[in-house]
Formats: sequence, structure tokens, C-alpha cells
Amino acid sequence: MALSSYIQRRSFLLRLGLVTGGILLDGCIKKIKSKKYNFSGTLNGPNAVAGHILRDKIKVPNPTNSRNVKILIVGSGISGLSAARWLEKNGETDFEILELEKHTGGNSHYGKNAVSSYPVGAHYTTIANTDDQLLLDFFKEIEVITHYQGELPYYNDYYLTFDPEERLLINGEWQEGLIPDFGVPQKDKDQIKQFLKEVETLKHTKGKDGKYAFNIPIANSSTDKIFTQLDQISFKSYLEEKRYNSPYLLWYLNYACKDDYGQKVDKISAWAGLHYFASRRGKAANSEDNAVLTWSKGNGWLAEKIAENLKTNITTSTVCYSINKTLGGMLQTWVYNTRTKQSSYIIAEKIILATPQYVNNKLLSHIRRPNFDYKKLSYSPWLIANITVDQLPNSKGMDLCWDNVAYNTPSVGYVNATHQNIDITNKEKVLTYYLPLCDFEPAIARLAAYSRTYEQWLDIILPELKYIHPEIDKAIKQIDLWVWGHGMISPNPELIFGKNLKEAQKSIDNKIYFAHTDLSGISIFEEAFHQGIRAAKQVLGK
Repeated sequence: MALSSYIQRRSFLLRLGLVTGGILLDGCIKKIKSKKYNFSGTLNGPNAVAGHILRDKIKVPNPTNSRNVKILIVGSGISGLSAARWLEKNGETDFEILELEKHTGGNSHYGKNAVSSYPVGAHYTTIANTDDQLLLDFFKEIEVITHYQGELPYYNDYYLTFDPEERLLINGEWQEGLIPDFGVPQKDKDQIKQFLKEVETLKHTKGKDGKYAFNIPIANSSTDKIFTQLDQISFKSYLEEKRYNSPYLLWYLNYACKDDYGQKVDKISAWAGLHYFASRRGKAANSEDNAVLTWSKGNGWLAEKIAENLKTNITTSTVCYSINKTLGGMLQTWVYNTRTKQSSYIIAEKIILATPQYVNNKLLSHIRRPNFDYKKLSYSPWLIANITVDQLPNSKGMDLCWDNVAYNTPSVGYVNATHQNIDITNKEKVLTYYLPLCDFEPAIARLAAYSRTYEQWLDIILPELKYIHPEIDKAIKQIDLWVWGHGMISPNPELIFGKNLKEAQKSIDNKIYFAHTDLSGISIFEEAFHQGIRAAKQVLGK
């Protein structure tokens, strides 16, 4: 039996028995000693206790006080922070940001141990597209861009991914880059080359409206029907129509879709699949095109940078659980502080909901959005494992890179969280392993994920880790697990350019506004950043 088949079968059998155990995810770190393996770690995730107050309408104390604020922002992920930053930059300081977690950042959250900081969610972005002036300005503001050489930005070398950047374990050896090449038959190489040539052409193609067919943010992409109709079919159908059938190419495309969307080619639209390859046109004076920017904290570093000037406006450990209109046209929000165990009212003129739509469905239970169907949005669950090792076993081929992927295995590999560490003498490392839970429908995968014990997760991920590094179990000091039940929006066919998403982006009575990556259909840093600015501009009437 092939290793990949063994891993998938073993994972399936484990899933069938996942009706017991599980660890309540309450935002607290609990050290767990494995009975089967010679190390310990943690199993955590978003604060489910706080979330259940909203989802299950768990009774909380009646409000004992109230306060007024002009603009209330619910959610301190990248989109909420970006909205607040834009308000502050444009002279509006009367706002408050509510966050149910103890920390800001949303799915850009990170952890830390004695060896290194490490991401538990989004872990990189790329240099900005040359026409994305708002993002270029932000990068200059936080000194990711240090200066310009002529028309090209010069990026801080420490934030650009150090070489070597990527490697792939295929046919028993690590090769440079993630596109299958080592031991790949020539006919498959030719088909891969053909596909890459096609998307390179699409990258520079514009529609009748003069806009690029695929761009970041998506709102700047062409609405020419010749391109938007690709959103109506699956990426799999598109590939079949084009007669792309090389198993090596299909593996690579499935890897790419799992990496950015948490789903395979059969579940996402052809437009989204092509966007992954054809939307980035970043250039810099000191790097290759579309170079990667990363930090040991992942995108948590970016979230902290945005939040630096907003600390006095942020209230954490606070659940917003109901929003109602008052007779005077104001908005009354009921909130509960999980730290003080007290409830209060917040009266606001306007609200920005920088929260996913399945949360908004609960918050706005008394306020109708008649033309928007919440049920049409799907979110992909993930497991993130941060593996601390005292050394990394030697392997054949290319040495350790920032991004390390094994061909035909369930995960999308691991990144070396200590990659930017300039102390090359330290052999201790933290490897951040990403497993999209995409073998079953999201609701089923999500339920199973929340039911699994720490030990059961280890039984799923360790066979793959030992396949990649046969002696790694001897080097592991601890494994810290993080479960994202709703990790990211899945760009299913007819989502991105469908009527439903357009309705979701509309404000309610010019009082309630929305900012989240699920309004774009693609969950990447740039989309969150721009969604926040879009909502803030609406609030300011610009």
C-alpha cells in the first residue's frame, strides 16, 4: 500500500471513531502529556466558550451599565484593524474595537515558546502589486518598504524570505521548488510547462474594461464576462475541458488550492483556481517578482503593526452577542466581558462588523438582510501543528527551506518558523505544519475536528511527519496543535461574482457596514486589508 493511501485510510478510520474525547477550546493553554509518544504539547483554538455564548445564546448577566461611541468595530482581525487604521488616519478617533479573544489578529494569531514565535494561522504575504498603492503606502509606513530606487520599492531584506525558499520531497529526494520535476516523465513536464505558460499569459491579460483579468484586491479585477463566467464552473471542470490530466500537474494544482483555499480543485471555481497563479504582479528593486514576505509570528506581525496606534481603542475578552436598532436611530449592542463576567450596552451611531457572515447571522438575528443567504457561504476547517525539534534529521537532496512540502501527502507541508532567525548555530527549530481538512464536507470535517483528542491528532499527523523525516520522532520536544473550525472562506463556484456576495457587501440603512475576507471570497491578507478600508470609507461617506 502506498504511503499516501495508508495515511489517508488511517485518518479515515480515526475519523469514524471520533465521538468521544476532544478538548474544550476556551482560549486557555493546557499542557497535555502524550501517553503514547514521548513528548507533550497543547490542543487549542479560537475561544469556543465565548463563541458558544453567541451561537447557543447561553444566558449571561443582564447589562449593568452603558457607554456611547460614535463607531463600533466588532472583530480585531486584519479587516477590523485595517478599518480602524483608516478611520484614525482620516481624523476619526471616536471608535472602539471589540474582540472576543484575549488577543487581536483573528486568523493571523501566533504563539511563542522558548525556541521561537510561530504562526497558528496565516503566515505570509507577498510583495505588493505595483498598482496597489494603498498596500504600498502601508508597507512604507511600517518600514517593510524602506525606500524606492527609481519607481521600484526596496523591501527590508530581513522580511523577504531567505534563500533557499521552497523544496519538494518527490521520488525519494528533496528538489528545489514546489513544481514537480525530479523523476517526472517528460510528457508530464511538458503539460506543466503548458499550464504555466497559459497562466503567465492570463497574468497580463486585460478585459474590455481595461482591468486585469485577475487582480488583488479582487474588486480591481475585470468584470468582463469572458473571465467572470469562469466563476460559474469548478476548477476541475476547467482543467478537464483543457485536457490537463498529468497526475503531477493535478497534484500541484490541488496543493495550490488547498494552500490558499483549504479545498481541492473540484470544490472551488475555475476563476479562483486561476487567480492563485495569475493575480500577483509585484516587483521590487531588490528581489524577484512576487517575492514572499514572512516573519516568525507569521501575519501576526502585520496585525501587531496595524494595532500599534490603536491600543487605547481595543477592548478584548468581550463578546458582542446582539445588535438592535433604537427608536432614536442609534444602534444598541449587548456585550459580555468574559474576564469580568459583566454585561453592558454600547450605543453607537454606526457599526462595522469585521466578523465572518456566520457570526453576523447570529448578531443580526433581529435585523433582516433580505437578499442575502448566509447558507451559501462555506468555510474550510484546518489543523495547524507547531512542532518543536532539537534538530532536524538529515535527508537526501536539498537542505531545509522556509517552505517544505511532500508530494502526494494529506497536508500542504510545513514552514520553518525559525527561518528568519539569523542565529544559524541554533539547531532547535519550530516547524509549522498545515493540514486542510478537506476530505469530507466542511460541516462533517469540522465536527470531527472539534471531537478529536490530542492523541488522536498525533496519530493522524505523525505518520506523514515520519514519512518526510523518518527519525523525526526522536527529535520532537513538543507539538502544539491549533484547530480552526472555520479557517477560511471557500471560493466555491458562483460565489465571487455571484449576486449573493454583492448583497453581503451592502450596508444596512447606512448604519451597519461589513468588512471581512469572506466578502471577497478569498482569504488572504491583502483582501482583509482592503475590505477594512472599503468599510471605513463607507462609514466616512467617501
